[in-house]
Amino acid sequence: MNEDDVPIDIHVGKLVDWLITRRHVKREWPDDVRLVRMKINRAIQDMPEHPQVTKLLSGTFINYFHCQKIIEILKETEKDSKNFLGWYGSQRMKDWQEVIKLYERENIYLAEAGHLLARNIQYEIPFMRKMITDSNKKQTDCDAKYQELANGITEAKKRYVKACKRIGISGNSVKCELLSLLKTLPEDFRVIAEECKGLGSARQYYSDFLSYTLPHLASECTPLLKFVIEHGNVTTYEWKHGEAPCVIEGDKRELHNTHTDKSTPSDEIDFGDVGDGNDEIDFGDLGDGGEIDFGDDDLNTGEIDWGDGEEGDGIEKVDLVVEEGGSVGVGVARGVLAQSILRNTHTRAQFVNELSELEGFLSQRVCELCMEEHVLSDFNDAPASIQCLTTADIHTMMDGVSKVLALLNTTKMHHKLLISLSPRYVDRLASSLRSKLTVCDKLAASQTVAMDRKDQAASEQVKVKAKLRLVIERTRELQRHITEDMSKKCKNRQINIMGSRLADV
Repeated sequence: MNEDDVPIDIHVGKLVDWLITRRHVKREWPDDVRLVRMKINRAIQDMPEHPQVTKLLSGTFINYFHCQKIIEILKETEKDSKNFLGWYGSQRMKDWQEVIKLYERENIYLAEAGHLLARNIQYEIPFMRKMITDSNKKQTDCDAKYQELANGITEAKKRYVKACKRIGISGNSVKCELLSLLKTLPEDFRVIAEECKGLGSARQYYSDFLSYTLPHLASECTPLLKFVIEHGNVTTYEWKHGEAPCVIEGDKRELHNTHTDKSTPSDEIDFGDVGDGNDEIDFGDLGDGGEIDFGDDDLNTGEIDWGDGEEGDGIEKVDLVVEEGGSVGVGVARGVLAQSILRNTHTRAQFVNELSELEGFLSQRVCELCMEEHVLSDFNDAPASIQCLTTADIHTMMDGVSKVLALLNTTKMHHKLLISLSPRYVDRLASSLRSKLTVCDKLAASQTVAMDRKDQAASEQVKVKAKLRLVIERTRELQRHITEDMSKKCKNRQINIMGSRLADV
């Protein structure tokens, strides 16, 4: 086989070294290239407006083969400057012809072209492909982040709806709905009072048990619970004094949808018009002399006839009730005394304590009844009301007590009571609920940022892809020119540049 028919295989990374070792170029070629680049930078400042020139000068590094194409273009644009000897008088043509001569001196254009080919294949193109991969990953991450934020928004809305549902509102108009909860509070108390009527047997069982075991404590057994069972959720006045008030002066405070008027402190209760502020009690017309006429007195003797209670001319008895705070009224319930037992903070706390006490007693009795018989032998002489009840009966009683306690301890009831105590609590609770939706706004803003980043990455990817296509096209073209010129210098032997295979984008 003829040696000229054997192809020459050169790795792209060793191309410049191969040219130097085969003495096609000098080892000092970079110094010569710097001079050529200076000439090109000056010549490129004065170029004709031509579409092919613009295309050549955009996108890639200008090399020897570009300069050849520029001269071909100048032959058309500068043909008017050509003399009869075939020489061009145009300075543009002279500048580029000088560049070509410098390039061809000692084949430095081959060294530069080989260096550009290796740089594009080993660095530029892989870097652009990595940029495209990173852009794809960034877009995928942004999509995942967007979905994660969307799930967060959904969860935040679910928590908001759940919180509103626990309170008993829909959440469409938080403050108005919170204020409207107070309208159902009397009905809630009525239901609780009705449920308490079923606790009579449980309370009686507790009382009988105490009468048998601790007789001195039997009279103190859950007095408020007994009162509610018998009378219902009446006013605190009736619980304190044993009779219903003639007049109930309710709490004048009102809850508004706006903040409480700053001119009146929200922590004070307006008890209504109590007179001119002199804190005196008007007992009626006392006469001009300021003396009290007690009846038909014997003026001659100077003695007062007090009456014997039979003639009806004595003093009419008046029952005065001294209220808390020092005010005196005839059957008038004001302030906390006008509140119902379950609405009054102190009596409600006592009521809950007595229910818990009863529940604890019943629970203990269930445990005792489940013990061995010899442990319960101490109750053989107990009253029938204690011995006749089975474990199932006590369980039923305990369920009734637990039901009433559950009605009092719900989240909805808790918020209702706090709203009734403080108008400012409405604002705090509404603000707390709104904060759950504020999280949604923040997450939505983060979604917008994620989408902006995705769009930016997609835009950059499009630009890099376009540039990569151009670089690959120019690199293939450069490789073809290098192999053709090297083949001419190697007696037309086939030149194969290894490691230069370029995949399309």
